[in-house]
Amino acid sequence: MNKFIPPILILTLILVGFVSKESMRQLPNDSFGTGEVLKYKVHYGPITAAEAVIDISPSLHRVNNRPCYKATVTGKTNGSFDLFLRIRDTWQSYIDTAAIVPQRSFRNIEEGSYRKSETVDFDHYSNKAHVEKKKKSKNVEKKTYKVTDNVQDIVSGFYYLRTLNYDRMRVGDKTTVQGFFDEESFKMEVEYRGREVVNTKAGDIKAIKLVPRMPKNEMFDGENSITVYLSDDKNKIPVLIKAEMFVGSVKVNLYDYKNLKNELVLARN
Repeated sequence: MNKFIPPILILTLILVGFVSKESMRQLPNDSFGTGEVLKYKVHYGPITAAEAVIDISPSLHRVNNRPCYKATVTGKTNGSFDLFLRIRDTWQSYIDTAAIVPQRSFRNIEEGSYRKSETVDFDHYSNKAHVEKKKKSKNVEKKTYKVTDNVQDIVSGFYYLRTLNYDRMRVGDKTTVQGFFDEESFKMEVEYRGREVVNTKAGDIKAIKLVPRMPKNEMFDGENSITVYLSDDKNKIPVLIKAEMFVGSVKVNLYDYKNLKNELVLARN
């Protein structure tokens, strides 16, 4: 079965940074905090195929003796799509509040008859990822992988993206991406394409436009097949994602939000 990555999580592949072996880095973060909730509709052509929720728990957690945000992404199909391919996915990441890197991540995947449960513990001092996974009734498998400095998982990368200063970028600037997903390290470039106003179910919003360069794969139609729009304000929340896939066009559209750290700035007429 082809690996399924919820569209809302594609934007989270935009990663960058450096970490010291003696201490964790510290990044300024004025964009998000505990209790934040973002809700999205996932459209396949004219059909609302699924919903996704991204939230941060109201309280901090301690993992590897570090304070962490507990971020959770849930995705589920609905309507006729539930009959075609029932999806009930949960992704979690315990994100270091200072370094904005994952200390631990978790995935529970239910897609049709496919089942997978995976936990990854990150050691940023030795640059290792300890993976424990289980598929259906099979025995638990444990492996350790070498990873890069400041490596991100999918969910933590989404939040790291929101800490970047886009005012310092020029149109065409590219960011090198490093990450770890599904027991593999990845690297890609993400291009800053400027700013524009986009229409969402939450209203018209001024947005930052990003285009990740996708590696050749069986899901997306071309290397520039995904466009990500972040709110052009202090929050920098993803408000719209467009993806051209071999099976058709997909849009991920923000429709509700609460407990943002800053006021969401809507475009004026």
